[in-house]
Amino acid sequence: MSVTELKSCAVPVETELYQLLGVSVTATDDEIKKAYRRKAKEHHPDKNINDPEAGRKFQEMAAAYEILNDPQKRATYDAHGIDGLPGGGGGGPSMDDIFAQFFGGGGGGPTFGFDFGPDMHGGRRRGKGEDSIIPYDVTLEDLYNGKSVKMNMEKEVLCSQCKGSGARGNAKPKPCSTCDGKGWTPTKLRLPNGAYGASRAQCKDCKGAGEKLKEKERCKKCKGEKLVKEKTRQEIFIEKGMSDRQRIVLAGAGDQQPGIPAGDVIFILKAAAHESFERSGNDLLTHVTITLSEALLGFSRIILTHLDGRGVKLSSPPGKIIKAQDSIVLRGEGMPIYKRPDEKGDLYVIFDIEMPTEEWMKSIDLKALAAVLPPKRVDVDPQPEVVDVAKYEESDIVDFGEDDEDGWEDEDEDDELDSEPECRPQ
Repeated sequence: MSVTELKSCAVPVETELYQLLGVSVTATDDEIKKAYRRKAKEHHPDKNINDPEAGRKFQEMAAAYEILNDPQKRATYDAHGIDGLPGGGGGGPSMDDIFAQFFGGGGGGPTFGFDFGPDMHGGRRRGKGEDSIIPYDVTLEDLYNGKSVKMNMEKEVLCSQCKGSGARGNAKPKPCSTCDGKGWTPTKLRLPNGAYGASRAQCKDCKGAGEKLKEKERCKKCKGEKLVKEKTRQEIFIEKGMSDRQRIVLAGAGDQQPGIPAGDVIFILKAAAHESFERSGNDLLTHVTITLSEALLGFSRIILTHLDGRGVKLSSPPGKIIKAQDSIVLRGEGMPIYKRPDEKGDLYVIFDIEMPTEEWMKSIDLKALAAVLPPKRVDVDPQPEVVDVAKYEESDIVDFGEDDEDGWEDEDEDDELDSEPECRPQ
């Protein structure tokens, strides 16, 4: 057995880092990576500008990931805890120093930089503004036939009077006195070992800009906000063959921000369930009801109205008896293929048979009917020694199994809960 095949079932001496990411101590590298991405997105300061704790939470996630994503550091952490990491104990550098190595901090502890505003004080430059995500309801008919939609929208644009400066005339903003023009203020970051390090939070007074205008120096139109609301008319094209959750992107149509390109407006199609058709990829499925006479003697008629309003006529083969739930396929009658609307998938048809009504049975000669129908079945042969006469009672099949639900147990699940946790490769 090679070294890479060895497994360890020892329980880590500390689990704080696993708890930060919300994973088990046996999590795989892929599970840790997915958990970190999810947590980082949730707590990123850019998405939580009004939450002073966002920066701390974000850096805790990043610190935990830096250790658990490295096989050697993770193994050391599992065996010895935080103090077992290089510089983590024994009179060496403190935990502040360890996290500073990961994030570039120094002095009294780790410090972290974020994008605090358009002037990027202590942070990175974003490529463009935030995208606007808009769900849009569509029908299966819309996706089959295509559709053009015009709508009125409202977005933020740079103020035309101050050209996005927020200032009146030639007024110039002054450095914010709260943050000394940095756009951020110092705050404490709680590290996994319980100690505190230095971090940064967006300045609440200047909203990360690092500068402020006096009240009388602000633009009258935008009140110093640099942006104003503007109504626009947009048009989107739902192309034939598009699918549920498909995106339609209007590049650069989103809210504007000073100093960076506008984001996009993204419509996400949300297809409603159809009462007659079910879609799977480029294929369609539908049910067609025929009479008992049509099932036995055949038919030639319009069996359905398609999504574009066309009638679809079908003739059954002579002498063909159709049974309940028999299915056929109509080639080329499915959904248009996206970007190739002249090509289509297939339409699958399932036949349901409508039985005669009791009123019809009362109006005919039953003996004459019995004479032309196939004979009834007789008792089983040989007959059982004991025969009980049962009472005929109508029911609903959905009631089947109701009495079993409360007493149902999954023995495999119980066994799994009692078993040892799965070991992870070292």
